[in-house]
Amino acid sequence: MIWLPVLGLIVGVAIGFVTNVTIPVAFSSYLSIAILAALDTVFGGVRASLEKTFDETVFLSGFFFNTLVAALLAYIGVQLGVDLYLAAVVAFGVRLFQNIAVIRRIVFNRVGSRHRKHTDIGT
Repeated sequence: MIWLPVLGLIVGVAIGFVTNVTIPVAFSSYLSIAILAALDTVFGGVRASLEKTFDETVFLSGFFFNTLVAALLAYIGVQLGVDLYLAAVVAFGVRLFQNIAVIRRIVFNRVGSRHRKHTDIGT
């Protein structure tokens, strides 16, 4: 199931490059935090897939809910005159890097175990 979040990311990036949509500067902070939340969910989906705990319902609901809540948090912060979006940046940023670190470890462990198997077979 690792293909679903990766496919979604590729399709989204392709649509972004192909279409000529311009985002007003006033919405750029909302969009940036929403993208960060979406990337966190995508990497969380890749991690869950590698750990064999992936659930499509959790992934899709988390993708839309996290993105919406992050953008809403940024909007409320702007209305209050407080940099509330920083809380979302920190939370999603930390989770994003944790997911990337776990993905890296899983991949290195799998590659290392395959390498050891091939080395053991050859001797």
